[in-house]
Amino acid sequence: MRKVCVFVGSRANYSSIKSVMIAVKAHSELELQLVLGTSAVLDRFGKVEDLIRKDGFEPDFTFHNLIEGETPATMAKSTGLGLMDASVAFHNLKPDMLVVVGDRFEMMSVTLAAAYMNVTIVHTMGGEVTGTIDESIRHAISKFSHIHFPANEDSRQRIIRMGEDPEFVHNVGCPRTDLVALELQNDSYKVLKDLFRIFGGVGKSFDLKEPYLLVSQHSVTTEFGENRWQIEETLEALDKLSMPVIMLWPNADAGSDDISKGIRVFRENKKPTWLHLFKNLPTHIYIHLMNTTECLIGNSSSGVREGSFIGTPVVNIGTRQNKRLRANNVKQVGYKSEEILAGIKSQLVHGKYASDDMYGDGDAGAKIAEILVNSNPKLQKTITY
Repeated sequence: MRKVCVFVGSRANYSSIKSVMIAVKAHSELELQLVLGTSAVLDRFGKVEDLIRKDGFEPDFTFHNLIEGETPATMAKSTGLGLMDASVAFHNLKPDMLVVVGDRFEMMSVTLAAAYMNVTIVHTMGGEVTGTIDESIRHAISKFSHIHFPANEDSRQRIIRMGEDPEFVHNVGCPRTDLVALELQNDSYKVLKDLFRIFGGVGKSFDLKEPYLLVSQHSVTTEFGENRWQIEETLEALDKLSMPVIMLWPNADAGSDDISKGIRVFRENKKPTWLHLFKNLPTHIYIHLMNTTECLIGNSSSGVREGSFIGTPVVNIGTRQNKRLRANNVKQVGYKSEEILAGIKSQLVHGKYASDDMYGDGDAGAKIAEILVNSNPKLQKTITY
C-alpha cells in the first residue's frame, strides 16, 4: 500500500486539499498520512486542527514552527523551523509521497525536507501566475515536484514549458471546486441559519437573508509596510456603504499583523455596528457565505477559484492575485477607497454571475487519488529541454 502524506499548514491549505484527503483515505491501495503545522495548529488563527479532527481526520504528526511578529524575517525563520520539523515527521512516517498545495511559505518548508529525504513530491495548483512572494514559491515547488496537478489547462501548459515531463502533468481541476459542487447541493440559508450562535465571532449579528458583504483581505508580502493603510482604505469604503459585513481575520503572512491592527483600531475608534468578525470558519460555511453574499471583497484566491464556479460577484483589491486566471465575476480595483467603493457598487448592481467551470467541475480529488496509485516518476528528474 502506497503511503501518501498530506501537509496542512493553514485554513486555506485545508480547503484546497480536503477532497484529496477524502479520496486517498477511501482508496484501498492508498494510506493517508496527515501532518499539521504553522497556523493550522494555532488558536489565534482559528486552530484549523479542530475542524480537521471534526471532519474525521486524525493527524499523524503535528509541529509548531510559526514565529510571532509577521515580518519578512519571522516568515523566513518560520520556513526554516518548518524544514527542521518536517524532516522529523518524514523520518518517523516514512511516506512514499508528499502532497503539497500551491504557494505558501510553509509548503516550501516541507517540500525541501521531502526532496532531501527522497520522497516523491506531488504538487497541486501549480503553474498559476499571481503577485506577492507566492509567485516565486509556487514555481520553485513545481521544480522540486515529480507529479503535478494544475487546476486548469493554462497552468498545465505553463508547467510543461518550465521543463516538466508532460506524462506527469495532469489537468484535473481544482480540489476546492469539489467541495463547492458538493455543498451547493444543500440549501445555503438552512446551513447558515445559526451561524452567529454556533461560531460566535465579534460584532453585531444580522439576518443573512438580507443583503450583506463578505470580506477576506490578506497582506501582500512584497508590499510589507503598506498593509495597514491598505486595509484602512477598504474599511473606509465599507463604512461609507454601511451594509452588514462579515469579515475574516487575515492569514499568517508577513504584514498580517498590520492588517489586524488596522481592523482593531478601526473598531475601537469607529465602533461600526455593521461589522462582524470571525477568526476562522469551516470550509462549508464559507462556501455558503460566498453563495449568499452580495459581493466578496478583498484579495483571497477564493474569489477567483470558488467564486467563478459559484458566480459570486467579487471585488479583487490590489496585486495579490495579479494575473491569476479568472472569470467574468471578478472586478479588479486598486487600494484606494474610492475605487473599492465604486467596484462594490458596480457589483451590487450586476448581481450574481453565471457559473464558470474553468477551475474544474467537482471531481479533482478522486482523479488525483487514482493517478497517484499508478504514477511512478523517476526520483531524480531532469529538465526536458
